[in-house]
Amino acid sequence: MLGDLNKGELIEFLEKQVIGRLGCHANGETYVVPINYVYKDNAIYGHSGNGKKIDMMRINPKVCFEVDEIIDTFRWTSAILNGNFIELFGEERQQAMQGIIHRIMPLTDRPSEEPSHGINPEKHNQIIVYKIVLTSVSGKYESHFDYI
Repeated sequence: MLGDLNKGELIEFLEKQVIGRLGCHANGETYVVPINYVYKDNAIYGHSGNGKKIDMMRINPKVCFEVDEIIDTFRWTSAILNGNFIELFGEERQQAMQGIIHRIMPLTDRPSEEPSHGINPEKHNQIIVYKIVLTSVSGKYESHFDYI
């Protein structure tokens, strides 16, 4: 059975996942890259070093974000989100970064070796923290209960 996720199911799905694919477009080029994220209050929060995706989002803040969970060909869930990139500073940046670290770190099997989510403490201030304020969201699923 194919279906659409309702708002509650979509929020629950986004809160459960931690990896999504960020799509940006600038200067005639489209770029899609996986990122760790946290969903909260109608926004996707992420972080990155300087590089291609940050450069592209600064030029064109309109982005697309995709999250999926695939069990097999006939059992999957997917969400497509559109929104606007906003770079964070000050207290909002700090809170977002802490939220990302607290969400991601319990999922590693080597937390003592990755105390800052793989971020060199000396370069912590060079990390760009951002949010994508969502403007549209949709989610779909496929589920076959008679599938064995």
